[in-house]
Amino acid sequence: MNQIPMTVRGAEMLRQELNHLKTVRRPEIIEAIAEAREHGDLKENAEYHAAREQQGFCEGRIQEIEAKLSLAQIIDITKMQNNGRVIFGATVTVLNVEEDKEVQYKIVGDDEADIKENLVSVNSPVARGLIGKELDDVVYIDTPSGTIEYEITEVEYI
Repeated sequence: MNQIPMTVRGAEMLRQELNHLKTVRRPEIIEAIAEAREHGDLKENAEYHAAREQQGFCEGRIQEIEAKLSLAQIIDITKMQNNGRVIFGATVTVLNVEEDKEVQYKIVGDDEADIKENLVSVNSPVARGLIGKELDDVVYIDTPSGTIEYEITEVEYI
């Protein structure tokens, strides 16, 4: 199986979600199923069917998280020596040459990606265009709105 790259923060967030699902959400659903059973006929009991559906979603998510964590390759960027090269986990400041505007991206795993927080997936066009490049390199990244020219102004391993 292929390993899934993940930052330390991303792995911790998945562990917290898994813990919440197992210790809080699962018991709530079991209680809802028991309560719905007390109402009688299960064939026409909407509460029972809704609770069973929630149970299915919860158990599916638990299995998904456990599988991801078992395949996780957790990369702690803070323990690496910064050589100015863009790698997984790096925080990269780039200058959009056309707009003369700086943007900072952190390259993270798929589960951690959140463009609103400038966390870009390692599989995104932006990250793929930046990985392997070095400080002061100029890169051209194809986006849905066209090709954008970026200059790498800072690479941090934080």
